[in-house]
Amino acid sequence: MSERTIVVGAGIAGLTTALTLSNCVVLTRPGFGSSELAQGGIAAAVGEHDTPPAHAADTLAVAAGIAEDHVAATITAEAPERIRWLQDLGARFDRDADGRLALGREAGHRRRRIVHADGDATGAEVMRTLTVAVQRRADITVLEGWDLVDLLRTDDGVAGVVALDPAGSAIALAASAVVLATGGIGAAYLHTTNPPEVAGDGLAAAARAGARLADLEFVQFHPTALAVAADPLPLLTEALRGEGAVLIDDTGRRFMPDIHPRAELAPRDVVARAISARIRGGARVFLDATDAVGRAFPERFPTVWAAATGAGIDPRSEPMPVTPAEHYHMGGIATDADGRTSLPGLWAAGEVASTGLHGANRLASNSLLEGMVVGAHVATSIRSAGRSMPTTTLHAPVGAFDVTRPTGGASTDRETLWDHVGIVRDADGLTTAISRFDRPPGSDLRSRNLPLVGRLIAEAALARRESRGAHHRTDHPHPDPSMARRSFTEPAPASTAPVRLRNAA
Repeated sequence: MSERTIVVGAGIAGLTTALTLSNCVVLTRPGFGSSELAQGGIAAAVGEHDTPPAHAADTLAVAAGIAEDHVAATITAEAPERIRWLQDLGARFDRDADGRLALGREAGHRRRRIVHADGDATGAEVMRTLTVAVQRRADITVLEGWDLVDLLRTDDGVAGVVALDPAGSAIALAASAVVLATGGIGAAYLHTTNPPEVAGDGLAAAARAGARLADLEFVQFHPTALAVAADPLPLLTEALRGEGAVLIDDTGRRFMPDIHPRAELAPRDVVARAISARIRGGARVFLDATDAVGRAFPERFPTVWAAATGAGIDPRSEPMPVTPAEHYHMGGIATDADGRTSLPGLWAAGEVASTGLHGANRLASNSLLEGMVVGAHVATSIRSAGRSMPTTTLHAPVGAFDVTRPTGGASTDRETLWDHVGIVRDADGLTTAISRFDRPPGSDLRSRNLPLVGRLIAEAALARRESRGAHHRTDHPHPDPSMARRSFTEPAPASTAPVRLRNAA
């Protein structure tokens, strides 16, 4: 076999890459990842009087001055084509009374351009569609229940992965190309909408391999997670506010009109900080959709309906308690719009990557879109690269074959990130976090990766001495024009050792 691509991750970015490639292996980890949970939808200029340049302009406006213009133009231009591709594969999107795609509006969008499925279950429908398509492809091998540990290196770049198989054994898998589509970092935070398996494993592996990283300080906190005793917290989709739901405090007062001209449809960072400030002041905050949605709740937002009623709340007649929670990482492995990283043989797509589309603050419903567009570009780029299977000795980071599956949630590290590298930050808290994360790695996957991920984010946040987008420093509360640029990190590669061939596959 002269070529074999390994795609790590089976979310929207990973499966799109696999479907556009041929002869690839997809490693899926235990759990279901974030794509399945995506409620908001997919942003695309498919409506009347809408255009990709208008979509790109909204993307750049929210990004606080540091998004890459050409990346925004490329991805928004291909959005309508990606929607058609999903429809051709069998995706069942919501339609209006005239049979046209029913388009919603979310924060930061000046037009209705959000394509939905089953109201607030877009991710589940897209994942259903892509999974069925993959199952029909004999050239795509899916290995279920595998966890990424590290990347294999040669002098010529990345040449495979070390992964834990379903039995928990560390196995080396050689490849002509590797695609990381492992998702974000959400479960590294104490309060998150992300499932437990999404904790930055791909980012950590890329950092140990010496890949260039970008914009790590920009972590998006969704304003409206349902404030209940759950981990992860149920998400109350942005589309609720797009349909007119309002935020009120425990006195019944609506407070967002005093903070931003767009009120509840202000950028997510503005809304999240406003809610967080009231909670820190001792108040409770609620999302009131009783007038905006009311009796139609079970049909229009079935996922939210199930979460709320499961917590004993009837959103048709009572407001829902909310709190911000970690939701999305704009930072990640630095790539171009084709998913190429700084390391030959390594590509990345989806939330683990940072293309420059989102800048300092992601525009709602651009994440699924980015995963699909870049995933398709990755496949084309890999074919053009024409890399072959490695013929020289493979090397892995020291300790890679001694790692075990996570034994717990690393709650202390999660608390450190939430308390000191959260919605608001300052130098003292960031320095405290860095000192706590500066320790030797543990033996299980989570304790090996989470301190590294936490330290990288905290160091990037400490270096950006300003407030911009989702990154807010109380000791530097204003934007600094001299820092209106992306940030990059060049981690030193970890020490490596030759891979034992008996573990190679």
